[in-house]
Amino acid sequence: MSVASVAHAAAERVARESYGKLLAYVASRSGDLATAEDALADAFAAALERWPRQGLPDAPEAWLLVAARRRVIDGARRERRFERVRDALEAASPDVAFDQPDGDAIEDPRLAMMFACAHPAIAESVRGPLLLQVALGFDAARIASVFLVAPSAMSQRLVRAKRKIVATKIPLRVPPPEQRAERLDAVLAAIYATFVQGWDDPANVDPRVRGFVGEALWLGRFVVDLFPDEPEALGLVALMLHADARAGARRDANGDYVPLDAQDPTRWNATAIAEAEALIARAASFKRIGRFQIEAAIQSVHAQRRFGRKPNDVAILALYDALYALTRSPVVALNRAVSVGRVGGPAAGLAALDAIEATVDLRDYQPYWAARADLLARAGDRAAAQAAFARALGLTVDPAVRRYLSMQMTTR
Repeated sequence: MSVASVAHAAAERVARESYGKLLAYVASRSGDLATAEDALADAFAAALERWPRQGLPDAPEAWLLVAARRRVIDGARRERRFERVRDALEAASPDVAFDQPDGDAIEDPRLAMMFACAHPAIAESVRGPLLLQVALGFDAARIASVFLVAPSAMSQRLVRAKRKIVATKIPLRVPPPEQRAERLDAVLAAIYATFVQGWDDPANVDPRVRGFVGEALWLGRFVVDLFPDEPEALGLVALMLHADARAGARRDANGDYVPLDAQDPTRWNATAIAEAEALIARAASFKRIGRFQIEAAIQSVHAQRRFGRKPNDVAILALYDALYALTRSPVVALNRAVSVGRVGGPAAGLAALDAIEATVDLRDYQPYWAARADLLARAGDRAAAQAAFARALGLTVDPAVRRYLSMQMTTR
């Protein structure tokens, strides 16, 4: 591998693993998120220019942080604000911590940034997307795919949110303890979106999301440490553990996709499931039900297969009813429709899908077409099922899932 290739690979790795951390360090000292983003972008550009010529630095993260700090300092000097910000900026270093109110320390600056960006002054609908961008470096297109929004619309929302941070002078630091709880929902949603991005790459082939599952679990556990009596934080970690416990069973020995109801439960991680079940029970003891607790409970019902018992479809549908009543999410509605099809038959499931389609545009959402194809095939409408399978195939990137859908298309 050439020196230039090594340098580019190193820059990509740091961007993937440490973007949010670096942004948090710079922004916490400059007090301006947009300025920090610009400075960090300039630092990465400088790295791509210099590292191939000068060689890879011993500590790439530190090199980028110093470069970003210098760009902020230069900008402050040009704007005649150097004296006011110099001391704070000079204090920023690879091992610097955020200023903590009341001596209450938070160790990971990305998590601190996530709490800061979940400020009540920012519209609730954009908090999750903003957290994903500033803490993890997701671009607008990837964030749009998570939230089922057009990329252009998502980009505009993110720009407006950043302007709001500047206009209202939202402090880019960890809020005091009494203000953290109200921002917790947005932080949990962003952590879960991070988990899903990694979980959707079971073959671990996408370098952009490699390690996201482990990082999301770490962040989730860290929030539980901060909020040991918060049932939704417990529910989120339980949900992620249940899903991750099945990682080894999602592909067979040939690398082919295996749906949940066909997986071998003996390949599930029993330790992770046991931890998840304990967290669900602990969360339930607080008697404050929420989204993540319900989703974890659904996965707990599926996990009964490890004892040789068929999951209770009626119980799963009841949980989806409760989850949809709480969230009104189109994704939840889709999963509920699949559950309706299991309990009430394919015609009932298709009717539930049609009701969703009347309220939200799912034409480019692969799980919708895969679910529709399955229900149509079960209903005996082979021509319509073939068309739905074809649409699902066209929207599928994962080769293993494509092979699975192709097989379903030819055999059903």
